[in-house]
Amino acid sequence: MSSDAITMPGVNIDDRAWVDVLHRWLTTVDHKRLGILYILYALFFLLVAGAEALIIRIQLIHSHNDFVSPQVFNRMFTMHGTTMIFFVVMPVLFGFANYLVPLMIGARDMAFPRLNAFSFWLTALGGFLLYFSFVGANGLYGAGNAPDVGWWAYAPLTARAFSPGHSSDYWTLALLVSGFGSIGTAINIIATILCLRCPGMTLNRMPLFAWLNLVMSGLVLIALTPLSAAQIMLLIDRYLGGHFFDAQAGGSAALWMHFFWIFGHPEVYILIIPAFAFMSEIIPVFSRKPIFGYPIMVAATIAIGFVSMSVWAHHLFTIGMSSYANSFFTITSMVIGVPTGIKIFNWLGTMWGGKIQFKVPMLFCIGFLFQFLIGGLTGIMQATAPVDWQLSLSYFVVAHFHYIIVGGIIFALFAAFYYWYPKITGRMLSETLGKWHFWLFLIGFHLTFDLMHIPGLLGMPRRIYTYEPGRGWDTLNLLITVGAFIQGIAIMIFVANLVISYFKGDVAGNDPWDAWTLEWSVSSPPPAYNFATIPVVESRRPLWDVKHPEDPDSRYE
Repeated sequence: MSSDAITMPGVNIDDRAWVDVLHRWLTTVDHKRLGILYILYALFFLLVAGAEALIIRIQLIHSHNDFVSPQVFNRMFTMHGTTMIFFVVMPVLFGFANYLVPLMIGARDMAFPRLNAFSFWLTALGGFLLYFSFVGANGLYGAGNAPDVGWWAYAPLTARAFSPGHSSDYWTLALLVSGFGSIGTAINIIATILCLRCPGMTLNRMPLFAWLNLVMSGLVLIALTPLSAAQIMLLIDRYLGGHFFDAQAGGSAALWMHFFWIFGHPEVYILIIPAFAFMSEIIPVFSRKPIFGYPIMVAATIAIGFVSMSVWAHHLFTIGMSSYANSFFTITSMVIGVPTGIKIFNWLGTMWGGKIQFKVPMLFCIGFLFQFLIGGLTGIMQATAPVDWQLSLSYFVVAHFHYIIVGGIIFALFAAFYYWYPKITGRMLSETLGKWHFWLFLIGFHLTFDLMHIPGLLGMPRRIYTYEPGRGWDTLNLLITVGAFIQGIAIMIFVANLVISYFKGDVAGNDPWDAWTLEWSVSSPPPAYNFATIPVVESRRPLWDVKHPEDPDSRYE
């Protein structure tokens, strides 16, 4: 008798079916299911972090507001930043990489399926561990009530004297555990790309999506280790009498800043390089042209990965470094704009002369190009030490940062959702709801973050709970908050689109976009084994070769 035929007293057969489905998902080692779990996990925390952002904006909507207490404001501020970086953007990018990399390179799974599952559950544990600090309050095992030290947790705010209880410990352990998960995923992506490519797929023929995720994974291995070391040092300071970051006992608060930003600025490129990967796959398809300058795109990505490790201390200009250090980090921070600018020209070169199709994925790509350019230019401004002295710790920096994270990475993620959702689910997302999502989010984004530059230039500090009237900030903060709520409405339309289209969307077929990478050669969703026969490729556009064998221009070596 099969196990499916075994009945249990008091268990409905339908309930048993749900238990079986849940068991298969929780124990899966299939890269596609793990990719979906990463994405769903990130979407859940996106809604949580979005709610925290709205609480912050309501508090700042006018001067002398008391919507929440200063303590709650600091907790929302800390949890929003930590959640968005570590439990929204990183997991969703890993999710797309997990799902797509094996399909794009003609492999049947990731190199280490069990490590893949272990890495996801470590990441998931990190997020749930962070939010358990809310449940603990002040009485349950001294858990505190969520960390309130900022997403960077500068010393001495994390010292036991300033952060009693265990809220900071939850923050530290959550990032340490999720960091191990990220390192495991990075190792898996590198091994998969280097060892499991299908016959004929040389590095020179590999999709840019795979190339850029290879560079991103290398950066994860380099940048996450200093952060993990710093978290361990912080725990030693708090519980074993260490004084790494205790200036009163011979330590250095600036040491934590160096360790954190040695991770923190490469982290920006860990997040933005996969966004570049989305652009490099989506823009050519909707421009009906191959990517312009494939070799220089690869070289520029490698250059970004290399230079990104030498720019961290531009976050520390205001602590009083030497003129030599200031000069070095000013130069490197400006140099990294060169390969980044090359990428923008390559994407524009791909669009130039193409037959552009203004579908929703392409709309988000165009928004990304404009906004990332503006964010990069304000970054060049802050790379100049004298300018940074004036703007550091102001709302100008908050605006710049969100121009990169939201205007760049989040817009690219939305483009990826609309582009690959048909492959993952077999259903098309609604173009009508997608355009409502795009235009509302675009308007809300610019209303919020364009205007946020102005109070920064007028001297409004970041990380403040409230402010005095009569400084010229009230109207601007009101409009900024209105923009944040418009973005929230757009996100809800997006979520509704995901759910409705899953059940009622048009059937996608194998290749709804007439694309040319290997994931579009299999069914939507793909079978468990990906490919019945491992493909053999002869160019960078293998599916295009199959569909257009008579086209002599289809081969780009």
